[in-house]
Amino acid sequence: MIPVAHQQNAPSPSRTDQPLIGPGQRTPFVLVTSLFFLWGIPNNLNDVLIGQFMKAFTLSRFEAGLVQSAFYLGYFLLAMPAALLMRKKGYRAGMISGLVLFGVGAFLFWPAALSMRYGFFLVALFVMAGGLAFLETASNPFITQIGDPAGSERRLNLAQAFNPLGAISGVLLGTIFIFSGIELSPQNIAMSKANHTYEAYLRSETLRVVSPYMALGILAFVLAVIFFFTTFPRISAESTSTQGSEGSFSELLTKRHFLLAVATQFMYVGAQVGTWSYFIQYVQVYAHQTQKLAGLFLTGTLVAFALGRFSSAWIMQRVPPAKLMGVYAGVNIVLVALAIGFPGWIGLWAIFLTSFFMSVMFPTIFALGLRGLGVNTKIGGSILVMSIIGGAILTPAMGLISEIGHSIALAYAVPLIAYVCVALFSFLANGPSALGKLEINT
Repeated sequence: MIPVAHQQNAPSPSRTDQPLIGPGQRTPFVLVTSLFFLWGIPNNLNDVLIGQFMKAFTLSRFEAGLVQSAFYLGYFLLAMPAALLMRKKGYRAGMISGLVLFGVGAFLFWPAALSMRYGFFLVALFVMAGGLAFLETASNPFITQIGDPAGSERRLNLAQAFNPLGAISGVLLGTIFIFSGIELSPQNIAMSKANHTYEAYLRSETLRVVSPYMALGILAFVLAVIFFFTTFPRISAESTSTQGSEGSFSELLTKRHFLLAVATQFMYVGAQVGTWSYFIQYVQVYAHQTQKLAGLFLTGTLVAFALGRFSSAWIMQRVPPAKLMGVYAGVNIVLVALAIGFPGWIGLWAIFLTSFFMSVMFPTIFALGLRGLGVNTKIGGSILVMSIIGGAILTPAMGLISEIGHSIALAYAVPLIAYVCVALFSFLANGPSALGKLEINT
């Protein structure tokens, strides 16, 4: 799907001479790029929800980590149905289905809040994530194939750069509208319970999550209507899938570079989600800052993430993607080690900076994994989206480690191991026996 092999050789003139988007493809490109922004919002609202639910439902860190488990389980279970739908109906049908499912999940936050049941919120998050699985499985390959193949990597990097802008919006939305700024001390809680006002406090804290998610649901339904009435261009991959082979799982199992990419993506997503999910608590515990200020620090890390995405599109014109990712993974290994060994302001800023260097990893691993898959691209893309389940498994694992070791800093050993895996994958992709030489024929 993404011609990474071209990236590692001398750049072709067509990469700069040809327009990224043809005249008749600009509206679909802009609309699909807006989806990258959209799904960044709930992805990082989850980081706010973890802190809010720990307060509203008096949860442990492990129990609160189930927010990410429910969310990424939705990705895991519905990515493949999304790919099967798109093989028959095309990318636009997958996007519309995803927007509708996302909107339904967002609206479920209202009855969940009224019921005051944590499990109901997890169901709503699962439904939302199922919609996002459709959107991600459709949008990434569509962006790469909508224009000239020589510009596919630049198009994907441009579209992906809007995702962290959505993430920033999500954290700001949560920090402003969900966090109340009211943090009760144990003494205040005891007094509130004695005055029989504690339950009312918990209920008001729970209801604060409703408005932002209702707004997201309305936005999703509006976009679904716009997509329904927009004409999408026919692309070569869809034409091929209707005329010949649609690919098979057995062929994918012979692609070692693809299998390594899936495993690496699993580890990377776990590192990204876990890093952000526990960053607010890291700031509160080791820098002794308020929840609201910690939320603003998290927003800052997402700004760094966005800067990393935009800058990587320029750097990759001169540095092979796998090599750049390897260098960035090495830097993050050092930064996370500092965060574990020196919890406090040094560790805080170390974790803060990891967001800049992790920004290049998801699209680069995705691109390297799909290289040379041919008619298996849609299935391969859905499996790479399924590997996001790493966020569901490694995030509560971090919570469990923090509880057993009585240290949030120690929990960051999980991202440390993940970045080691990313560095090894980068070395294999850029070394003398690069992944590009491994079974890329279809």
